[in-house]
Amino acid sequence: MEAKKMNLPRGPENLCFDKDEFMKPDFDVDYFVSDCRKRVQLEELREDLELYYKLLKTAMVELINKDYADFVNLSTNLVGMDKALNQLSVPLGQLREEVMSLKSCVSEGIQAVDDRMTKQEDIRRKKMCVLRLIHVIQSVEKIEKILHSQGSKELSSLEGNSSLLTGQVLERIATEFNQLQFHAVQSKGMPLLDKVRPRIAGITAMLQQSLEGLLLEGLQTSNVDIIRHCLRTYATIDKTRDAEALVGQVLVKPYVDEVVVEQYVQSHPNGLQSMYNRLLEFVPHHCRLLREVTGGAISSEKADIVPGYDFLVNSVWPEIVHGLEEKLPSLFNPGNPDVFHEKYTTSMDFVRKFERQCGSQASVKRLRAHPSYHSFNNKWNLPVYFQIRFREIAGALEEALSDTLEEAPDGSSYCLLATHMVWTSLLKCWSDQMFLPLLAHRLWKLSLQILARYSVFIGEVSVRPISSENTKESKKSVSAGRKESSVSLSPSEEQGNGSSPESQTLPSLSSTQLVYVAADLDKLQDQIPDILEMIKPKLEMIGFKNMSCIAGALEDSKTSLSACVPTLNNRIIQDLSESSFTYLKSALEVPRLYRRTNKEVPTKASPYVDSALKPFYRLQNEYKGTLKQPMIHQWLESALSESTQKYYETVSDVLSSVKKMEESLKRLKQARRTATSNPVGTNGGMSDDNKIRLQLALDVEYYGEQSEILGA
Repeated sequence: MEAKKMNLPRGPENLCFDKDEFMKPDFDVDYFVSDCRKRVQLEELREDLELYYKLLKTAMVELINKDYADFVNLSTNLVGMDKALNQLSVPLGQLREEVMSLKSCVSEGIQAVDDRMTKQEDIRRKKMCVLRLIHVIQSVEKIEKILHSQGSKELSSLEGNSSLLTGQVLERIATEFNQLQFHAVQSKGMPLLDKVRPRIAGITAMLQQSLEGLLLEGLQTSNVDIIRHCLRTYATIDKTRDAEALVGQVLVKPYVDEVVVEQYVQSHPNGLQSMYNRLLEFVPHHCRLLREVTGGAISSEKADIVPGYDFLVNSVWPEIVHGLEEKLPSLFNPGNPDVFHEKYTTSMDFVRKFERQCGSQASVKRLRAHPSYHSFNNKWNLPVYFQIRFREIAGALEEALSDTLEEAPDGSSYCLLATHMVWTSLLKCWSDQMFLPLLAHRLWKLSLQILARYSVFIGEVSVRPISSENTKESKKSVSAGRKESSVSLSPSEEQGNGSSPESQTLPSLSSTQLVYVAADLDKLQDQIPDILEMIKPKLEMIGFKNMSCIAGALEDSKTSLSACVPTLNNRIIQDLSESSFTYLKSALEVPRLYRRTNKEVPTKASPYVDSALKPFYRLQNEYKGTLKQPMIHQWLESALSESTQKYYETVSDVLSSVKKMEESLKRLKQARRTATSNPVGTNGGMSDDNKIRLQLALDVEYYGEQSEILGA
C-alpha cells in the first residue's frame, strides 16, 4: 500500500519509458525490456535508465536530509513507554470488574421484568377467555329473553303488523347471534362452552327455521320489507348461501320441473327453443322482487339494497342445469350430428341470453366461474361430434379419391369428382351447419389435412401410366372400390408398407383425365385465398387475430400443391409429344412408297402429318374453356419442340439413308457399264430419290406451317 502512495521524481520528457511502470505490483523486468526495445535500441535504454537512476539517488538523499532530525530522535522518544503502559493496566482492570458487576445486575433486573410480563400476559389471556365466556352467556341469555318476550307479544299483536315486527326482531337476534358466534369461536375448547352449546344449537335451529318461514312468506305475499329484513338477517349471520339455496329449492325447482319436459321438446318442431324461452321468462316474472332488493335490477334504490346476493348465479342457474341434465338427457347425445349441432347452437344462444339478464359484468364472471356452468359445458361431447363429422368428410373424400377418376357432377366448377369433393369438404368444415367455435382448431387442422391429402393424391396420379385409349369406357374395368393406400386422412390409421404386388401395379389413366387433373389443380390453387376469407369471420368470432399465421399455413399448402405442377406438365407434354411422334415416325416409310414404284411426283404433304398434329389441335380446341390459355401455350410449345426435334432426327436419318442408297446405285451402275440399267427412274423423269426428298420437304414445310398456326 505504501508503494502505491509513493510518488517517484519526474524525469526528462525524452525518456523512453514511463516512471510509473516501476511502481506496478506486477512489474516484470523481461517484459519491461522487451517493450522498450520495440521503441529504442538497448544502448539508448541503458542511457535513460542510468540518467533516471541518478535522479532517484539525488531525490533519496534530499529526503533523508529533510527528515534527518526525526530519524535520529525516533529511539529517544520511545524511552519509558513500557512503564507508562504498566501504570495504566491496574485502573483499567478495576474498571472492567465494575462494568461486569453492573452488567450482571442489569441482566437480573431484565429477567425479573420478563417473568412478571409473562405472568401478566397469561393473566390477560385468561381474563379475555373469561370475558368471552361471559359474552357468550350474556348473548345466549339475551337472545332467549328476546325470544320469550317476542312469544308473549305475538299473542296480543295485530296480525297485519306481526310479520314486520318479526322481521325486526329477527334482525336484532341475528346481530346478537353474530356476536355470539364470534365469541364462541374464540372460546373454542373451553369446558363451559360445551355446556352452553346445546342452547346455542337450539337458537341456531330456531333462527334458521324462522328465517326460512319469513322468507317464504315474503316471497308468497310479495312483501318487499319482509324480504329485505330477511335477507339482511341472513347476511348478518353469514348465511347468504342458505338463502340462495332455499330460493332455488322452493321457487326455481318447481318451475324448472314444470317447463323441462322431454316429451314436449321431442314432439314440437321448435320445442327446445320454446322451452328455453320459457326458462328465460322466469327471471323477469318471478325474481323481480329479489333482484330489486339485492341490487340486481336497474330500478333498485341503492339505499335499500342488501348486498352479497346473486340469485341468478347461485339459485336459478344451478337448478336449470340440474333440471336439464336429469330430465332431458337426450339433449347432449351426439349420435345425430345435425341434430346435435342444432341443439348445441340453440343452447349456447340460451346461455348468452341468460348472461344478459345478469345485472353486471361481475355477475357474469361469477356465473362463468360457477361449477354448474362448467358442468353444463362439459356435458356437450364435442370430441365425439367432431369424430363423427370427421368420418363423414374423410369417408366421402377417400371414396372420391379412387382410381377411377370420375367426372365432377353437373354445375361444378371442377372437372373431376375428387377435386370437387376436396373443395366441398373445405366448405363443409366452415359452414354454419357444421362449424362450432370450440372446434375451430380441430376444423382448421382438418382443412390442412384435406389439402395435404389432395397433394399426395396428385403426386400419385402424376406417376400413373397413360393408357392409349381415350374413351371413358376403358376406365370402367378398374376396381372402383380400391383406394389410395399410401396416405389416409385418419389420424390413427397407419400407412401401409406398399410391398404387396397389388400395390405395385398402378392403374392407368387417359390423356383427358390427366389434363383434367392439371386443370383442377390450377383452379384449386387459385381458390386457396378464398379459404382465408371464409375462415376469417369464424376465427374472429372466437377472438383469434393472428391471421398472418393462417395465411402462412395456407401458403405452405399452396406451395405443396404447386410442387406437383412440374411433374404433371412434364407428363402431359411427354404424352402429347409421344402421341404426335407416333405418326411422325411414318416418315421412315416414305422411301418404300417411292422406290421402284413409279409413283407420280409428290405435290402435297403426306397424311401422317395431319394425324401427328391432331393431338395439338385437340388440346387447343377442346380444352379452351377448361384450361388457361398460357397453360395451353406452354404445353404446345414444349410438346412441339420435343416432337419437332425427334422429327428432325428421323428425317435426317431418312435423307442420310437415301443418299447412301443413291451412291450405292451409282457405283453399281458404273460397275455394269450399261446404259439400260437405270434403277432410279425413267429417262428424263425425276428419280425415286428426288421424289423421296421432295415428299419429305413437303411434309416438313407443311408441318412447320401448321406449327406456326398453333402459335408455337
